[in-house]
Amino acid sequence: MRKKGIMAASHSIREIEPDRIFGVAKVAGDAIAKKGFDNVINSTIGALTDDNGNLLFLKSVMEHIRNLKDSDLAAYAPIAGLPEYLEAVKKAAFRDMMPDGYIKAIATPGGSGAIRHAIWNYSEIGEKVLTSDWYWGPYSIIAREHLREITTYTLFNSDYSFNFNSFKERSDELIKEQGRLLAIINTPAHNPTGFSLTYDDWCKVVDYVKTKSEQITIFIDIAYIDFSGGMSEARRFFKLFENLPENVLILVGYSMSKAFTLYGTRCGALISITSSKAVSEEFVNVCTFSNRGTWSNGTRLAMKTLTDIMTKEELLDKVDKERQEYRELLEKRAYAFVEEAKRIGLETCPYNGGYFISIPCDNPDELALKLREKDLYLVALNKGIRFAPCAVSMEKCIKSPSIIKSCL
Repeated sequence: MRKKGIMAASHSIREIEPDRIFGVAKVAGDAIAKKGFDNVINSTIGALTDDNGNLLFLKSVMEHIRNLKDSDLAAYAPIAGLPEYLEAVKKAAFRDMMPDGYIKAIATPGGSGAIRHAIWNYSEIGEKVLTSDWYWGPYSIIAREHLREITTYTLFNSDYSFNFNSFKERSDELIKEQGRLLAIINTPAHNPTGFSLTYDDWCKVVDYVKTKSEQITIFIDIAYIDFSGGMSEARRFFKLFENLPENVLILVGYSMSKAFTLYGTRCGALISITSSKAVSEEFVNVCTFSNRGTWSNGTRLAMKTLTDIMTKEELLDKVDKERQEYRELLEKRAYAFVEEAKRIGLETCPYNGGYFISIPCDNPDELALKLREKDLYLVALNKGIRFAPCAVSMEKCIKSPSIIKSCL
């Protein structure tokens, strides 16, 4: 029977809720306008700001963009992306940890476009896509938009280490049920918790997928990789993806939003790693077709910018040094929050890097509303609340844990 609607197709009739992140961000903005910036703690949006709430951006990147030719700003890019960009983005993603194998990239509008392509092209309509029970909410929205469903495993053991057994058990169930698996793993610097899988955790995952004969696709969301510690150490696990069985495909979702502070240009890539030439060629074909069938062309100025940065050593060094300053600022804020939380006995998920820290609780929506009464605005999740040190001064990071604990 056709779902009840007015004019829209039945598959487009679904419950629509206000966006949790941008919705509460607007409410926080209204509170700041009324009460003043100093009197409100706005810990909502995932963007790096200074202590006064102004957006921070890499000046070296912006200067380069302003010097681009008009044609690089206005002209179309090829459907798959500028050829030189498709090589440069692999270098940006892997740096000195490029795995051996067939590696191809397709330009996408940010990490969200990469997620879309992975779900649409590597799962069937009606299937379930696996991720952890702590996850970025839009995963579910993107899956539903493409007639799939998100299902979860338990991310943490009782000691807040990676719960590999839960990942394995849930994967086994889906493989038995669907005959294939698409799993999303957001690491390093997981959104929303700040947790990262260790190298040993990845060894367990890789050893597990090697035992399977069914089609296994692992999508790795690395949106925050450049804000998760050392450049090489954060990428060390990529080398584990060499010489995998041909039935195992690794997909990497790369975004320029955080790494180059180009949130609004919407540029990224979906990168494939496989030991099969045929699988690699198929990846390029299906994702290029998907580009044409959705957004068509990507943002040329962002592609040109990343290409220039990754191919000009002096410019790359300048960008890396500037980003390192921002990473240190973020880490100081985040660990100030974590240490104060420990001091007063406020439980948090383990933080290893990135823009966010999560606090487990049983009533996140209720707690978030109580915190608004204290002029602290953060995002309610299914299993807790998300604090964004990226957008909050050191002083407010230290102040926030006691406010949260008082409202629990």
